[in-house]
Amino acid sequence: MPRSPRARRASLLAGLVALLITITACSGQTTTFSGGTKSSSNSGGGGNKKVSISVVAGWDEDVAASNLWKVLLEQHGYTVNMQELDIASTFTGVANGQIDLYFDAWLPQTHGVYWDRFQNQLEKVTTWQDGVNTLVVPDYVSDVNTIADVKTHAADLDNRIVGIEAGAGEMKAMREKIIPAYGLEGMTLVEGSSPAMLATLDSAIKQKQPVVVTLWQPHWAFSRYPLKVLQDPQGAWGPPDQMTIIATKGWSEANPEVAGWLKNFKITPEQLSSLMLKIQEAGKGQEETATKQWVADNQQVVDAWFKGTNS
Repeated sequence: MPRSPRARRASLLAGLVALLITITACSGQTTTFSGGTKSSSNSGGGGNKKVSISVVAGWDEDVAASNLWKVLLEQHGYTVNMQELDIASTFTGVANGQIDLYFDAWLPQTHGVYWDRFQNQLEKVTTWQDGVNTLVVPDYVSDVNTIADVKTHAADLDNRIVGIEAGAGEMKAMREKIIPAYGLEGMTLVEGSSPAMLATLDSAIKQKQPVVVTLWQPHWAFSRYPLKVLQDPQGAWGPPDQMTIIATKGWSEANPEVAGWLKNFKITPEQLSSLMLKIQEAGKGQEETATKQWVADNQQVVDAWFKGTNS
């Protein structure tokens, strides 16, 4: 029996909806993924050499590492699809196989809540750097040397701590660990974005005004600004995290060539800071160009990651 025009329209609409793979992030927003390579084999043996990477905007070490490996993989014949997502969508997308890789999972603590939720669908490819969450002030704020001093001088600091994205693991640690440990409940924790935090820091330093912000190491800001990391006498931040490359479970086995290269990836804090600073100075939209220049200037460092492979 022929379908009615209404039935045909409904069927067409359903088909269009099915073309989009969406998830709802922890923030309540819906994020659309494209170009996932869940079923591909990128072994380099003539398969579908495609890799998708999630990058979180404003998280400079993630932007640096993701662009670095986009450049390197494309030099080795791969097609790389890099998508900008928030951290909740990133973990969900990798867990569901809609994204292959994320380079900047801070484990076991900062992103532990996401790992605990999705660990049965994820794998750790490798760790490549240590990461430390911090509170910092400009070094001319002489009376504030520890996190405990922030409460004593709260009025001088405008009764606020300038943070980053609300969904970031560092902000969760601020709310659940740092603020209770040091009695900072009377101060406002500003939730915005990493670029907004850096803009506030830049403006305060230009005017030589006191300010306290959430930051992390390694970060290019320590090369550009005169900053002081506040001591944490209570150890509320906990031990350093490890920056970990995560993938959809089974991805490394299906993609041994790229997985092998990534396992060789080690970079010093100084090398990473120089890459981050070069990207930052190049400006928005020039990340890949700046990365290519850094690769050219550090070819010996890069070549070591491909030794012992068939590249």
